[in-house]
Amino acid sequence: MGKQYAKIESQHREFIARQHVFFTATATAESRINLSPKGLHALRILDDHTVAYLDLTGSGNEAAAHLRADGRLTLMCCAFEGNPQILRLYGRAHTLTRGSAAYESLLHSAFQEQEQPGARQIVVLTVDLVQTSCGFGVPLFDYAGERPNLIDWAVNKGDAGLDAYRREKNSRSIDGLPTGLFDEEKDTLS
Repeated sequence: MGKQYAKIESQHREFIARQHVFFTATATAESRINLSPKGLHALRILDDHTVAYLDLTGSGNEAAAHLRADGRLTLMCCAFEGNPQILRLYGRAHTLTRGSAAYESLLHSAFQEQEQPGARQIVVLTVDLVQTSCGFGVPLFDYAGERPNLIDWAVNKGDAGLDAYRREKNSRSIDGLPTGLFDEEKDTLS
């Protein structure tokens, strides 16, 4: 049976640290729901109510657009190895744009200044509910390692190529919502 918690407890930290992938879910009242897998050891627990992940450039930027418009974010981890379990972190989030003072500060304090090639923003989630459930229906998989494709792609693009790609593919959601990734799109809430 599912259990709910008011904060991230030590057993939750330990469970999250053992996972190789997590999933993010965002939406607005009128948008499509976005569900994305994340990996590459990008997730950091900042305190009992705050987590952050280093978000890499991808084919879209739905989460940033949804967070800008609505703010709700759910993160989910599930055990593919060992004992079954699912853990969800619910709350409200915002993005820190690459190059901003807040981004640089968090990159230093939480990520030891280890910025992956292709990094575009850090997403910060303020957790208001933690929920665990059995995970009995999640199949077992063996972890074989990280795929090099995304990092290799970003390195090959270079800074100028990544900027052009983000302007073409990451400035608006598939529903036309602005992501706030570029200065000309930002408002006082970014």
